[in-house]
Amino acid sequence: MNLIADILLAAGALGAGFYCFVLSRRLSRFTDLENGVGGAVAVLSAQVDDLTRTLGAAQSTAGESTVRLETLTARAEDAAKRLELMLASLHDLPEQPPPPSREEAEPRFVRHPGGSR
Repeated sequence: MNLIADILLAAGALGAGFYCFVLSRRLSRFTDLENGVGGAVAVLSAQVDDLTRTLGAAQSTAGESTVRLETLTARAEDAAKRLELMLASLHDLPEQPPPPSREEAEPRFVRHPGGSR
């Protein structure tokens, strides 16, 4: 009985050793910086750094654009106020008769006044 228990214990130890060997190989491939998750984490970290720099540049550009847009909007509002004032001042002018048309201003020669030949 002891012999069978010793054989089963040795087989269990060999199985556990083989299982640990397989796990260590998988773990070494898993953390490999070239192909494994370690490499993926390194690539993702570099991409996060790039995205952070790009986001900072986009935020500064948006801030500059906002300031420029506010300036242009203020100028447009000032111009609109001046145009409204000019338009209101035009309503105060007296109405003038329209200028004579070109046909009325120049004399015309008609050879046959009654018909067309």
